[in-house]
Amino acid sequence: MPQHRKVTVIGSGPAGHTAATYLARANLDPIMFEGMMANGFAPGGQLTTTTDVENYPGFPEGVLGGELMDKLRAQSEKFGTEIVTETITKLDLSSRPFKLWREGSEDQAEPTDTSDTVIMATGASAKRMFLPGEDIYWQNGISACAVCDGAVPIFRNKPLAVIGGGDSAAEEAIYLTKYASHVYVLVRRDKLRASKVMAARLLKHPKVTVMFNTAATATGGDGSLLRELTIVNNLTNEESKLPVNGLFYAIGHEPATSLVKGQLTLDGEGYIVTTPGSTETNIPGVFAAGDVQDKKYRQAITSAGTGCMAALDAERYITEHIEEPPAEDPVANGTSDAQK
Repeated sequence: MPQHRKVTVIGSGPAGHTAATYLARANLDPIMFEGMMANGFAPGGQLTTTTDVENYPGFPEGVLGGELMDKLRAQSEKFGTEIVTETITKLDLSSRPFKLWREGSEDQAEPTDTSDTVIMATGASAKRMFLPGEDIYWQNGISACAVCDGAVPIFRNKPLAVIGGGDSAAEEAIYLTKYASHVYVLVRRDKLRASKVMAARLLKHPKVTVMFNTAATATGGDGSLLRELTIVNNLTNEESKLPVNGLFYAIGHEPATSLVKGQLTLDGEGYIVTTPGSTETNIPGVFAAGDVQDKKYRQAITSAGTGCMAALDAERYITEHIEEPPAEDPVANGTSDAQK
């Protein structure tokens, strides 16, 4: 028999754990599937690959990303969340209760779990280039979040590079000028994809050099910290070294929405669409929180905030539709107009 819960949280980043903490304190006995290498990350999501987090409230001295996630997980458990280190690999939202299958059971007709409500907190992952040497210097000079890591001491007053030609790249490069001695923006084409306003701001900034028709082909350093990039001119094939102490990818993110494609409404970039001012999706009883629905801010604190919203939205839905279904509700009564 499937295990049934009133509310299931899929994902274990700041959004998922905040939602679980609120739900557990409301005596809703949530279950969380934190995943095992889901979306390429260990339980805890992107923060488990981050070193110093200096902008999360309550930690004036900063906190390691992994340590922060350990604290959030302990708080979820303290209030009674059941945390399962398994990945949900199949989800059916076409009927109620919603049906979930754990990894390895996808081919079974009967689901392993069912739930009255579901909170999608599966996150998103920054697109990486996996250049030679990147495995050595990831989070030791290479990052995908300037706002998260730009103020880290290893980047202060040092030359930095940003890869990308869109608005995100322009915004990250301008942000980094607050800390860097100079910022190089590597654009593989002969023009920026950024909006005219952002492109003009970037091109006229005195601490920015935009290198068009340029691609990075390798990273180098002293074995512990990044020191240079190997770059190539796409027109002449001329190769050279660019001395930098930091490299920031700004080439987009990939939301983890494979579970709900064809079921929930997604935008053009694959993010879950939620009703403005809430975490509600197009299917009542299904909510989305964190980076899986936020392509603008993508910060731990904003993810935690939407996790709180999702918990309160789910609690309200359960109260109104599950615990006390309206007597006239044909779905709740098991009848429809066609059956009357």
